Amino acid sequence: MSPSSPPPVLQPDTAVLLVLLPLVSAGEASSGTHSNASIRTLQGRLGPGIRVLRIDEASHPAVVRSFGTPELPACVLVRQGVELWRQHGLPEDEDVFSALLEAAHAQ
Repeated sequence: MSPSSPPPVLQPDTAVLLVLLPLVSAGEASSGTHSNASIRTLQGRLGPGIRVLRIDEASHPAVVRSFGTPELPACVLVRQGVELWRQHGLPEDEDVFSALLEAAHAQ
């Protein structure tokens, strides 16, 4: 997607994976621990059925706190405001991806 492209339109039943990220120091921010590229890679692995949305604590502290996650980073899968799945850390292994995709496609 080019910088001038509008964001994709979500269907009402699209699952959204919220990637909740902690505050980072200036040194950690420059290392790109949870860079936009890693979020794009995650989106590519999940496909169009799940929209990945990065929410960092620095920009949206109230939103991150509202999920009551004791540790960050964390991921929360929601559809139409209903939580479907949650885990501490980012999805990395195939079992976690399978569980995430299964949760997203469960009705």
